[in-house]
Amino acid sequence: MAGPSDELPIPQRLQAIVAQWDQLRAGFDDAALAARVAELEDAMGAPGFWDDQQSAAQVSAEHSRATRRLERWRGLASEVEDLRALADMAEEDESVAAEVAGQMAGVEERLFSGRYDAGDALVTVNAGAGGTDAQDWAEMVLRMMMRWAERRGLQVELLEASPGEEAGIKSATFRAKGENAYGLFSAEKGVHRLVRLSPFDAAHRRQTSFAGLEVAPVVEDVGDIEIEDDDLQIDTYRASGAGGQHVNKTDSAVRITHRPSGIVVQCQNERSQSANKDTAMKMLRAKLLEREEAKRREEIAAERGEAQDVNFGSQIRSYVLHPYTMVKDHRTSFEVGDAQRVLDGDLDGFVRAELMRTAGHG
Repeated sequence: MAGPSDELPIPQRLQAIVAQWDQLRAGFDDAALAARVAELEDAMGAPGFWDDQQSAAQVSAEHSRATRRLERWRGLASEVEDLRALADMAEEDESVAAEVAGQMAGVEERLFSGRYDAGDALVTVNAGAGGTDAQDWAEMVLRMMMRWAERRGLQVELLEASPGEEAGIKSATFRAKGENAYGLFSAEKGVHRLVRLSPFDAAHRRQTSFAGLEVAPVVEDVGDIEIEDDDLQIDTYRASGAGGQHVNKTDSAVRITHRPSGIVVQCQNERSQSANKDTAMKMLRAKLLEREEAKRREEIAAERGEAQDVNFGSQIRSYVLHPYTMVKDHRTSFEVGDAQRVLDGDLDGFVRAELMRTAGHG
């Protein structure tokens, strides 16, 4: 089933693309980025650059990131310009229209407006209301999200999974690594609702279950996020129980509670306690960063006079398995009748429709 963007005529789609591009361009200084790349190249070419291996590795990594970002930016600029010419051709020649629509879809997917969209994502699934059914549903959502990430060519690393009492999981966190991981998963944030005949009820009554998805950006350079040692409660525990099939069993799992915000993170995937602690601290920084981003989005929405619910409690999608099968997104009205296909990780249509909506189409 087609998404809302596909139903728009090419001139309207082009207008929206150009508007989003102009908004991006206004907040991006490509000249400054190009100057930084040149500066890093000069540093890498200086005598004795590799004498300090650690410093050299950091400079080299920054150079790679900055170069990739500049190349992506210039490539996108070129594609937007090409689309202007192609859209004019499509108006005159219908045989060109399908090709133009395909190219537009590619550009639309790349037109993210978030500051951290191009980077990795930290994805957390939490079981909501519904007891064992909800914990089973949370595991289904985790599987669906990880499968979708892999279909998109992203690398997936499960960091923590807390098993449910009878089945499923109470919570789990994984890292999605790759191009635009955070931007893509941002479209999935919120509450996912399942309606089905309960496999855990002897009478097989219909049950509604909820699972929440939180997404945070993974940013290596987070100097603007200050964390005081006194604000942290650090506990160690053993990873065990039904969640053992998900992660390495160790005696060195780490849980960190950030007292001022109430955020709790845990990691049990690494081989040592210190490695788990380092990963958990990165998870904490990512979640604090996402909290700051949410505040920023609320402020921007308020300035524009928009009502915007960016809270965890916003229900975004319903998955109905009984008495009929249908998956429907409440934000975009995009829907698919084949629920099993969606549960197996086919989320592209939903994500694309939401990205188009947030880019100003909705």
